[in-house]
Amino acid sequence: MRRGRARLAVAALVLGLAPGWLAAQPSEREARERLDAIGTAIEAASQRLSATRAAQDEATRALREVETALADTHRRLDAIQAERRRLGTELAELATQRESLEAEREDQVAALGAQLDALYRLGLTPQLKLLLNQDDPSRLDRLQTYLNHLARARHARLDAIAELDAALAANQRERRERGERLDVLADELAERSAELAHRLAEREELVAELEARHGSTRARLAALERDREAAEQRLAAVREELARLERPPPSTAIDETRGELPWPVEGRIAARFRAGDGVHRNGLVIRAGEGTPVTAVHPGRVVFADWMRGFGNLLILDHGDQVMTLYAHLQHFEAAVGEALSRGDTLGAVGVSGGQREAALYFEVRRGGEPIDPQAWIATR
Repeated sequence: MRRGRARLAVAALVLGLAPGWLAAQPSEREARERLDAIGTAIEAASQRLSATRAAQDEATRALREVETALADTHRRLDAIQAERRRLGTELAELATQRESLEAEREDQVAALGAQLDALYRLGLTPQLKLLLNQDDPSRLDRLQTYLNHLARARHARLDAIAELDAALAANQRERRERGERLDVLADELAERSAELAHRLAEREELVAELEARHGSTRARLAALERDREAAEQRLAAVREELARLERPPPSTAIDETRGELPWPVEGRIAARFRAGDGVHRNGLVIRAGEGTPVTAVHPGRVVFADWMRGFGNLLILDHGDQVMTLYAHLQHFEAAVGEALSRGDTLGAVGVSGGQREAALYFEVRRGGEPIDPQAWIATR
């Protein structure tokens, strides 16, 4: 019941409904369908934008294809490594379990040996001796009770040993299965690593080709300006698509956190607001190691997660109240369009997508579609 109420609460948050809506809503199914519909609408809008505003030339289109493939490869490599770590932990736990089972089995075998030794000291046929030795009935009763207890204990030990043998066999099977899965993952890891190396070489050639076209600083700056204009057009289109939604994005009270938002990634600021070139002019460029996790600075909904000229892999979070945050040059995405993120949730990783030479995150804050200085929103350090 609590889980159902939680789902309804999520639906209410995303659809921007009042708290009292929960009591009036006729069914959880309807809430889920409406939530799915809004996510589908955003996804479709993103796909239409990608299709209608393709890269301007063949080299840029090729760069997009390569960097998109690289993002998929990085994501799969991360998943493989995570599964390898999980299997390694499970194998270590199984090894510890096996040691415990073997120690317990040794104790049971030793105890059974002691019982058999006691039985041996009574002779090969203790019951017959009891029948022949009838001079002391009380002694007969005591010995018979002892023999019965010894027999029950012996059977219990044998049952325990049998159970331990079965547990050890199951443990061995699980260890073998996980070992086989690790072998499969090792093969896939090698295959994906080779694919990654190939794609990286492709990307290097494409970036060199694009840079070779800019024979002068003026030509380079002109190209960067064209990228910025193209990006502005696409960002405007994203806002238009959101404006067509029946309900406005719900408020996340982001105004109350002005000056207190966490940094999306720890790193060195390479370019500040209005100091960068091209698409970097309206935000911060933060240098950080490639693959470093990037986190959401505030709760919001993913309204765009795709490759964009100049930005590379770009994710946009809508926080309501006409405020959005942009995270560009990502290596890969960890969140999908329509997904609701909390503050601190990982949304991607620092990369070099968009034709960059050095790993960095480009971070931008927009209000009403207009870029504003991110350092007015995030905490000073």
